[in-house]
Amino acid sequence: MVVGTMVLLSACGMDPNNPGEEITAESTGFWNQYLVYPISWLIKEIAGYNLGYGVSIVIVTILIRTLILPLMIKQTKSSKAMQALQPQLKELKEKHSSKDAVTQQQLQKEMMELYRKNGVNPLSGCLPLLVQMPILIAFYQAIIKTPAIREESFLWFDLGAADPYFILPVVAALTTFLQQKIMMVGQDQSNPMAQQMKIMLYVMPVMILVISLKLPTALSLYWVVGNIYSIIQTYFIKAPDIKALKSEGK
Repeated sequence: MVVGTMVLLSACGMDPNNPGEEITAESTGFWNQYLVYPISWLIKEIAGYNLGYGVSIVIVTILIRTLILPLMIKQTKSSKAMQALQPQLKELKEKHSSKDAVTQQQLQKEMMELYRKNGVNPLSGCLPLLVQMPILIAFYQAIIKTPAIREESFLWFDLGAADPYFILPVVAALTTFLQQKIMMVGQDQSNPMAQQMKIMLYVMPVMILVISLKLPTALSLYWVVGNIYSIIQTYFIKAPDIKALKSEGK
């Protein structure tokens, strides 16, 4: 999905040096009217309270993350529920180890029945990512297509240009790593899901770093603030697991 986001961002027709038509209330098309323009409008409205566009982006990021918080909580709970089912899933796979079509169909049927009995939706963990992808792309276009935002400076960087000192991309990568690390707390490291997350623990930060190096710093700012928000959220959701590990001296 991260690769897909990178491809979509690069294929949006949005060259920071040649952004094309400015986004306004008169812009046509579902995407512009209901995603890009509302984000642009909200950033400008909040910045109008003498806060500046950088602070406004931080506030809008927190608002967006708060709106999708229920999905993020559901994702975390779903991940924990899937982890709890791993021993039973392993037994089913060993029971239906044959690779013929009939056996594999029976395996899928019994796995879905196991999910149903335990109230687990294996696809629910992907929903927050699917929701965030269009938001991220719309955020990018709102920045590039709004001169007032694109040409504004915040701290040491221009919002519409890449970070010249690579500070925010590095911070984005580090916070992504920390977020993934906290997500792994309390997991049985022997199950396949934990192994996949361990791979993503190192792959994701590198990909975020590469993406952030080429995109407007405002997007890196969005990513960093969103990561910090997610770290705090995940910490509180995972608090029981963290306390249990501390009590065990791990």
